Amino acid sequence: MEIAKNFLPVTPEEVHALGRDVPDFVYVSGDAYVDHPSFGAALICRTLEDAGYVVAMLPQPDYKSCEGMKRFGRPRLGFLVSAGNIDSMVCHYTAAKKKRTNDYYSPGGKAGYRPDRAVIVYCNRIREAYGDVPIVIGGIEASLRRFAHYDYWSDKVRRSVLVDSRADILSYGMGERSILRIAELLDKGVPVKKIRDVRGTAYLCKTGEKINFECAQGTTESGEPRGYDYDDLKTDKKKYAAAFAVQYKNNDAKNGKAIVEYYGDRMLVQNPPQPPLEREELDRIYNIPFKRTYHPMYEKDGGIPAITEVKFSITHNRGCFGGCNFCALAFHQGRSVRSRSIESVVEEAKLIATLPDFKGYIHDIGGPTANFRAPACKKQIESGVCQNKRCLVPTPCKNLEADHSEYIQLLKEVEKIPGIKKVFIRSGIRFDYMLADHDDSFFRKLVRDHVSGQLKVAPEHCSSHVLSCMGKPDIAVYDKFREKFFRLCDEEGLEQYLVPYLMSSHPGSRLCDAVDLALYTKKIGLNPEQVQDYYPTPGTASTVMFYTGIDPFSGNDVYCPTDYREKQLQRALLQYRRPENRSLVREALKVAGREDLIGYSKDCLVTPNGRQQHGPKNSGQKKSAFDKKKDQKSRANKTIDRKSSKKPSSSLKKGQNYKKNSHR
Repeated sequence: MEIAKNFLPVTPEEVHALGRDVPDFVYVSGDAYVDHPSFGAALICRTLEDAGYVVAMLPQPDYKSCEGMKRFGRPRLGFLVSAGNIDSMVCHYTAAKKKRTNDYYSPGGKAGYRPDRAVIVYCNRIREAYGDVPIVIGGIEASLRRFAHYDYWSDKVRRSVLVDSRADILSYGMGERSILRIAELLDKGVPVKKIRDVRGTAYLCKTGEKINFECAQGTTESGEPRGYDYDDLKTDKKKYAAAFAVQYKNNDAKNGKAIVEYYGDRMLVQNPPQPPLEREELDRIYNIPFKRTYHPMYEKDGGIPAITEVKFSITHNRGCFGGCNFCALAFHQGRSVRSRSIESVVEEAKLIATLPDFKGYIHDIGGPTANFRAPACKKQIESGVCQNKRCLVPTPCKNLEADHSEYIQLLKEVEKIPGIKKVFIRSGIRFDYMLADHDDSFFRKLVRDHVSGQLKVAPEHCSSHVLSCMGKPDIAVYDKFREKFFRLCDEEGLEQYLVPYLMSSHPGSRLCDAVDLALYTKKIGLNPEQVQDYYPTPGTASTVMFYTGIDPFSGNDVYCPTDYREKQLQRALLQYRRPENRSLVREALKVAGREDLIGYSKDCLVTPNGRQQHGPKNSGQKKSAFDKKKDQKSRANKTIDRKSSKKPSSSLKKGQNYKKNSHR
């Protein structure tokens, strides 16, 4: 293979070209190698390289024998292992547990390049090849499976991935600072089994071994740290829910303590989290000269599809205090927000503008939540995030500082760069935070300058108790946002749309709630093209509810739709207009006791006989050219929340109608 200039080495020859017989680290990844800061493997490896270490990339190795792990020989300091940007099971299976046919992080988008439970498989192959070589695991799969966890695909509580993988250290969360400290200690000759005091890591030791940090649950009379036993967690759902609550409350660097979990004569110890990287540290990392594309060895396969979404996008922040229970961000990146400087983002935008295939459009300046730039309040900086309160739900905290002024300045500075025609915002927008800002300057600028025809938002549901289980604001907040969005569109002379994300079968959602959501979509004229079935993934409060039927924060019982047929009915209700769903909708309405919604009136959802509610499919009336054009536009603008508004102004800015689909 020809040496690719300025990429990390992917062959022994490239390591030799750096003057080394073997690399310091070999990074094993379930993803193809994409050298872009949106990919965790690139961030970690480039951070190590920036500190002077030689890191070889071993992307998607042959996992059917240990030979695939021997490409570079035994590394000087150890192996680093990650499943990739997505949990391998989520990557492989749908919410219905059906095998996916595509993998956007693999060559040509084809599935089959990585194993199920990739971290476990890779680590055990490394052990076969090199015995006691140091192994550090990290990334989303390891991070969210660091404790005993409910595994949706096997329908049981599995052990910590650290136990099953036989790795030495687990680095959780955003691991740049942790991995540098681990590398430093290994480089000094400290045995990997002696590395016990690095924040943001977990390790296994013998039961009774002294730990370096105060235990979250205190100690026994004999001085041993208190913690749950895996044998109890896999059988006692109340203890499982209580254990998650302890983990969630201690996932903050300011007030988090160590957590232990027992596995026979061994003890899993999670040290407290690393503090989030501050602005200067983030700027340094994002100033590293990434190649910003996939390795050229994939060109023959058609490249790596995942780069399409991020190639012309910029990450400006980390962390999220939104508090959605179905999202793992709080458990991975944490709830304390940090952001890059405006100067750093501008420099990256200037670099993007020089790329040969750049067309003048920055696709996104965002992150976990696009419109967060700072911690929710000053108290978080001094004392950490509140353990028993949320910043935005059920209502915004009185200490919340909702301020978009710096984000506005950032966007304006990027817009000034020569060659940039337009900057879009396509990451999630937290609309309740926008409404909490008494200055609507950002709202107006968002509508006028940064929407590509459609703005994606996530009300998720309309039922108050379902939204409470989700950790989302009441639907009245979305209605207020929706009304203001369309009013501002009218004032700006723009015809733009909302694309609301909706979720079926989330814990708390009964069949009657799905009926209410169907009626809500009918009321606002929404025809959802896509609906997300709730997907229980490791590391979320919603998954705890799904498995245990218990809210881990309140201890209250929660109804959870787990029956496959009921989930089908709930989903069908949200797409009741589809002909193929009509029999399911009628069944759902009968089960829910809402047969009043089966009929021919304008208030009904479906007719009794399978015909369309508003007349036959072909009314015999010839469609005008206007109607045909309208139908075409309707098919193009999928899943939109639309409101009658002024005809778009003839003075639309160039690029105003630019549209590009994106996945959630």
